Amino acid sequence: MVVRTESELTPAVLAVMNRTADPRLREILVAIVKHLHAFVREVRLSEVEFREATAILNEIGQLQTDSHNEFVLMAGSLGVSSLVCLLNNGDNGQTETSQSLLGPFWRLNSPRVENGGTIIRSETPGTPLFVHAKVVNRGGKPIQGAEIDVWHASPVGLYENQDPDQAEMNLRGKFTTDDEGRFWFRTVKMVGYPIPVDGVVGRLLKAQGRHPYRPAHLHALIFKEGYKTLISQVFDPSDPNIDSDVQFGVTAALTGDFVRHDEPHPSDPDVSGPWFSLDYTYVMEPGEAVLPRPPIK
Repeated sequence: MVVRTESELTPAVLAVMNRTADPRLREILVAIVKHLHAFVREVRLSEVEFREATAILNEIGQLQTDSHNEFVLMAGSLGVSSLVCLLNNGDNGQTETSQSLLGPFWRLNSPRVENGGTIIRSETPGTPLFVHAKVVNRGGKPIQGAEIDVWHASPVGLYENQDPDQAEMNLRGKFTTDDEGRFWFRTVKMVGYPIPVDGVVGRLLKAQGRHPYRPAHLHALIFKEGYKTLISQVFDPSDPNIDSDVQFGVTAALTGDFVRHDEPHPSDPDVSGPWFSLDYTYVMEPGEAVLPRPPIK
C-alpha cells in the first residue's frame, strides 16, 4: 500500500504483521503495533522526542556488562517485571504467590552448601541471621530434593560482584531440601540498598523525584523437576522503604518475619546476641522446570 495519510499507516502495518506464520508471534507483533501507534498518537510524539527515545534505548543496551543489566533495572523501575510475574503465577494473578522478580544479580553455579552451613565466605561484619525455610507444593506437601540458590546483598548494601572487598560468591549458596522439604543456613542480616543510578534508570528516578532504594530482602531460586522454577524474594517489613520499593517487588506474600533475639543462640556458642531468625515457606506451582538466563556472569 502507498500510504497517503497517517490514518492509513497503522492498517498497512497491521496487514503485514498479520502475515506472520507463528500464531503467538503474530499475536504479539499485532499488539505491539497497535499499542505503539496508539501511544505515538496519544502523546503526539515529536521527531526530536523520537530521536531521543531511540538514543536512550541504544544507551541502555550499551550499559550492559558482565556485572550490570540496565534493561532489567528499567523493567523493574517501570513495574513491568512485577506485572509479568503476577500475571503468570498464582492462578494467573488470582491468588497470592511466592514468585517474584529475578533481579539483576543472580549468578549460575553458586557453591554448594550443606544444610546448617554458612554462605559467608569472607569477613562480613553484620548481625547474624539464621534462616529456616520449607518448600511445599500448593497442597502443602513438602518437596524433597529441590535445589535452592540463595543470594543477598551485604550489610553495606552491595552484592559481592559489586564489591572488591567481598570474596567471590560471598553470601551465595546452593542447598537441597531434605525429606521434609526443609533447608537452613547461617548468614548476616541484609539491609536495603540503592540500585545503580549512574545510567538511564538513575536519570528517570531523578526526573520523577523518586528514591533509588530497595528494602532489605533475601533472594531464592528453587528448581525441581515437575514444578515451575520458583524465583522469590523475602522482604524485611521493618525496612523504612518497605512501602516504596523502587522496583515495585514487595507483595504481602513475600513479607517475612525477621525476629530479633537478644539471648545467646541455642546451638551456635559464638553468637551471644543479638541475632535474627527468619522462618519462611516457599510454595511451588506445577509446571516446567526451566532455569532463566542469568542477567550477569
